[in-house]
Amino acid sequence: MPEGINVKPILGEPVLKAEDLTVRFKRRNTDVAAVNGVSFALRAGETMTILGESGSGKSVSLKALMGLLPPYAQIQGKVWLNGRDMLTMPKAELGKLRGGAISMIFQEPMAALDPVYTIGEQISETIVQHEGISYTDAMKRALGLLEQVKIPSAERRLKNFPHEMSGGMRQRAMIALALACSPSVLLADEPTTALDVTVQIQILLLLRQLQEELGMAIVFVTHDVGAAAEISDRIAVMYAGRFVESGTVREIMKSPKHPYTQGLLSSTVHGGLRGRVLETIPGSPPNLAELPPGCAFAPRCRHVTDGCRSGIIPVITSDSGAMVRCVRATETVTA
Repeated sequence: MPEGINVKPILGEPVLKAEDLTVRFKRRNTDVAAVNGVSFALRAGETMTILGESGSGKSVSLKALMGLLPPYAQIQGKVWLNGRDMLTMPKAELGKLRGGAISMIFQEPMAALDPVYTIGEQISETIVQHEGISYTDAMKRALGLLEQVKIPSAERRLKNFPHEMSGGMRQRAMIALALACSPSVLLADEPTTALDVTVQIQILLLLRQLQEELGMAIVFVTHDVGAAAEISDRIAVMYAGRFVESGTVREIMKSPKHPYTQGLLSSTVHGGLRGRVLETIPGSPPNLAELPPGCAFAPRCRHVTDGCRSGIIPVITSDSGAMVRCVRATETVTA
């Protein structure tokens, strides 16, 4: 890494911290409020899952953290990576951090991987770019990475193009690419969505194992409650670009406070539901270009009151650090 770019975690400090992160897309007569004041702090070795329906702002949040949004995106707030503000960092420095100190597993590896280069060439190119070692040494590292993510016949797979591998193998190759330069923060954007259940479990277990070995902090994005329960230390539930509830995985799974969180858990299929009617959340997610006043979930909420539809929704934090954004929070968070 070039001199002057701090890529090492500061002892005792969060490796990744966001404060009031806001993203708006303004084009012509459209103003889409995709992310609306997201804040969190993540320490080494910790996994935070952002859980929510499609369109809630999860993937946009990750791309904002990586600096991968289009030029017309308006980003406000603060994002610190190992003590450095990424949003004010020059583009050249940010480019050197991406893939190095912070890396990302994209939702669809077939679209993220370059179809005209082999897996080995893509991984080794990243290593050469960030660490300046020889191509031969980088290719040896690439082989070790494929073995680390448990790709069988790793030496042969180095020479494969993405289309020559299965979905599960491509996802493992994507993880190997993301880990190429030993990042301190790994962003995982729904990495198990397109995989069958057996492969999903394998990928989740692999991420947990690699995290323990490398000490990474992970931000995991999903709409799958089961995946969130499997991999998380903490869960932040996102709706209409806001965190409406957050807490430890046990707090969220055992005692959800926000009606939206309760709806997500109630509409998830599991063994204990045998013989019972599966509940659903009524209505559809809001249009982010026309958010209603007050609570964005109010039009779909079974417990809605007049106070939900207007004014500022209170944010209540419990002694344990759990947060819920709801007018009924004083009733529920202490219950």
